[in-house]
Amino acid sequence: MKYHFYLGLILVATSSLIACKSSNNSAPASSVADGPSTPRAVCGPSDRPETGMQGRVSQADHDAGLATLGFTCNTELVGSYFTPNAIGTVGGFKVERYVDKTGRECAYYDSTLLYPSNVLDMDAGVNVLDMSDPTSPLMTARLVTPAMLSPHESVVVSQQAGVLAAVMGNPAFYPGIVDVYDLSEDCRNPVLKSSAPIGVIGHESGITPDGKTFYSSSPGTPTLTAVDISDPALPKHLWTGNYTSHGLSLSDDGNRAYLASGNGFGVLILDVSDIQARTANPEVSEIATVSWDNQTIPQNAMPFTRNGKAYLLEIDEYSSNEPGDNASVTSHGEFVGAGRIIDISDETKPRVVSDLRLAVHDPANREAIADDPGAFNPTGGYAGHYCSVPTRVNPDIAACSMILSGLRIFDIRNPEKPKEIAYFNAPVQPRVLTVPAPASNWAMSRPAFVPERKEIWYTDGYSGFYVVRLTNGVW
Repeated sequence: MKYHFYLGLILVATSSLIACKSSNNSAPASSVADGPSTPRAVCGPSDRPETGMQGRVSQADHDAGLATLGFTCNTELVGSYFTPNAIGTVGGFKVERYVDKTGRECAYYDSTLLYPSNVLDMDAGVNVLDMSDPTSPLMTARLVTPAMLSPHESVVVSQQAGVLAAVMGNPAFYPGIVDVYDLSEDCRNPVLKSSAPIGVIGHESGITPDGKTFYSSSPGTPTLTAVDISDPALPKHLWTGNYTSHGLSLSDDGNRAYLASGNGFGVLILDVSDIQARTANPEVSEIATVSWDNQTIPQNAMPFTRNGKAYLLEIDEYSSNEPGDNASVTSHGEFVGAGRIIDISDETKPRVVSDLRLAVHDPANREAIADDPGAFNPTGGYAGHYCSVPTRVNPDIAACSMILSGLRIFDIRNPEKPKEIAYFNAPVQPRVLTVPAPASNWAMSRPAFVPERKEIWYTDGYSGFYVVRLTNGVW
């Protein structure tokens, strides 16, 4: 018990450190402030919908056994992989899908929220699952090289290049050892191509869609680093710049980097075309920044287009007691950043056009839900963590991991008027240790998608890997 109590304290301290180092309230705010909750989903007749407030799992739900059953709305469980009665965490921050040249389908996910929180379960590392039968995922390998043992939020896959990469990291900083694996021949058995200390400081990451450039990022240190992995066996340092960055995404051509919490702003857009062109002594320039009123800690911003118009899908993590002050992160603050869609059709003037929020995120409701199981967990509670889309061109939906509220799915066909269409709050699994938080959902991972089967894959930190299918024609 003491081990996990101190783990919680470490997470609080390091999260606060990150927030303090990233804070800069001089960032210009968007003209559109975070609004009320997104319209809630209308569930089907065979679903198990939430009993009250959108996104809430109350103490009464736990007492009545409803949390043990889980909540579904236009979703159904297809398959899962988890370790029963695990002492530590069994799911982490990223789920990636890859289909190799023979058509084999695999999933990859980090198995720990903070290494070595599950070392006693002997489950640390990045898990590789054969997804030939999504009703029964089969583990074929566990990657345990340095970056895969402690990737924090950095696991990425390039479908185009057939590579998996990560940088050794934690919430504050770890030496930036970058591991690169080849997936192309047999996705079930990744082949290590290199492991080298060229990422400077690790925490999060980005990769160009062509798989040639890997970025190591840290929100606690100004050490954004680009690494050439075009030859996975011979990675090369390209550039390190004076930018603090949580997560980042790259444009399809690799010429733009979208930094979350870049130098204290909500999102910072960088011109990185010199890096992508492999120019000697590359120059990187800032294009624009955008912020919003109740920003907490920006986590990631992913580009997409809808009907030819360019947007970013962004999500914040954690909560704060003061709007716009991401330096005072608390375990159950009044203000929750949650998610938003940003119009970047004019990349020099990005603007927030809509929000992805639940009723549990509204300031007026925060006091009423403060005593719910897990609400005061120091690593999230009722807040967001990751969002993603199934395709960068005309995505119909976005899926977000919203910790206690589980997996939430939104219709974004009209980016300025999104609406919730489905959710899956996994059955709460018993835990051996319940300090610093009681058993609850802990959905933290960026989801992956299988559009042809209407599936979404994600992990819950304390129960494992899930395959969820959308039902009732909502996708």
